Amino acid sequence: MDKYKNKYRIASARAPFWDYGWNAAYFVTICTQNRECWFGEISNGVMELSDIGHIAHSCWHEIPNHFTFVELGAHIIMPNHVHGIIIINKIDDGRNDDHYVARNVETQNIASLQNQTPPKNQFGPQTKNLASIIRGYKIGVTKNSRQIDPDFAWQSRYHDHIIRNAKSYQTISEYIINNPSKWSEDKFYTT
Repeated sequence: MDKYKNKYRIASARAPFWDYGWNAAYFVTICTQNRECWFGEISNGVMELSDIGHIAHSCWHEIPNHFTFVELGAHIIMPNHVHGIIIINKIDDGRNDDHYVARNVETQNIASLQNQTPPKNQFGPQTKNLASIIRGYKIGVTKNSRQIDPDFAWQSRYHDHIIRNAKSYQTISEYIINNPSKWSEDKFYTT
């Protein structure tokens, strides 16, 4: 385990070779603190949203209003987590190569690892990237949810996966859509 300012810390789960502000489709999973089921429950394979679940759902759809370079793929609000595909599609994502051109949703902004210019600063500016999008989403849900229950909280981190090809995009989309029907098999399942 790494140390920072003489304290142990968990190493970043982010890919060090990737700039999360680059155009790509990202599969994200965001969990509630202690995997508490704030968002509702699964009944007969269908997600029934609680009031806080409706907030999480509404805030998800609001993401492109706050980040105009974002398009959304499949998503699902589960009892204690959110799965979704966030597509960053900037007209100019700052890359210096002629190989990469911002692609639209029709090609699902599949991430290419070929001819990637390494990130200029791996800590880089924390705006207009995946972390800032997730942070904004979590803040919006938290602010509104705490009006219903002041104890609502998220897990501090989130999981992401850079989607590399159309087959993976399709598989992940189907996984997200079918997640409620397979809730009892889910690694985040709680009763």
